[in-house]
Amino acid sequence: MAHVDRRIKTAAAACLLLAAGLATGCTSASSSASGSGSAAPDRSPSPARARGEAGAAARGAVRAAYRKWGLEPLAAPPAPPATKPARRKAADGGVPVISEIPTTQKIVFLTFDDGAEKDPKFVTMMRELKIPFTMFLTDAAISADYGYFKPLQGLGAAVQNHTLTHPNMRTLSAAAQKREICGQQQKLKEHYGTTPRLFRPPYGNYNEDTRAAAASCGLESIVLWRESMQIKNMQYQRGDKKLHPGDIVLAHFRGPSELKGATMTEMTANLLRHVQEQGYTVARLEDYL
Repeated sequence: MAHVDRRIKTAAAACLLLAAGLATGCTSASSSASGSGSAAPDRSPSPARARGEAGAAARGAVRAAYRKWGLEPLAAPPAPPATKPARRKAADGGVPVISEIPTTQKIVFLTFDDGAEKDPKFVTMMRELKIPFTMFLTDAAISADYGYFKPLQGLGAAVQNHTLTHPNMRTLSAAAQKREICGQQQKLKEHYGTTPRLFRPPYGNYNEDTRAAAASCGLESIVLWRESMQIKNMQYQRGDKKLHPGDIVLAHFRGPSELKGATMTEMTANLLRHVQEQGYTVARLEDYL
């Protein structure tokens, strides 16, 4: 019987040793696995690669947006100058009159006048294409729907002054001109939260009273233009019928009733084609003026 007990005790001891070995082995394996996990190669993209992939995705999105509107992407505009090149003060106390910005870069500046047409597709187009432009708004044209222009303002399109009622300024007295300009300053400040710096006289007509009134209302420049967009074609002021660096281009918030059935987005697409075909791109006017 004692012999049997010794065999049982020996077997039990062996089992205990085996269990301890197995437990130790598991602990070692766990430690080894933990160590090997920390040493595994990092397969996440490098910051440079991530930036490259993000840039490629952004460029692809831009190309897709332009294709949607039947266009090829415009080149990115250059960085704005550290010092604005256009005059903002005149020696005689009136505001300067500007039709182009002094620059040698192949950029032009788009401006849209009045505000009669309120096409929601134009808001979509500008949001997708990210084209910089400036709005010269007339209260008589926008008062039925001030809210239409707020999303455009939110995209970066500055709100500037184009009078209360769109008169020929040359036919008005100095006091009447001041009412038209200062009154619109107040209206635009009330509805859009910013006071305009720039003024465009309707039809491009102005006189010395206009310059003095604009200055007294807190404006810095009268802004005219070098080209005007029609439906498919541009009208040029210069004989060579070409864009020049720094030209200011005029277009309007117009719809099919004034564009012979064409939409505002179709007109704008035609405008952008003219700009691109001549090797130009579009910059933001307020960055230069």
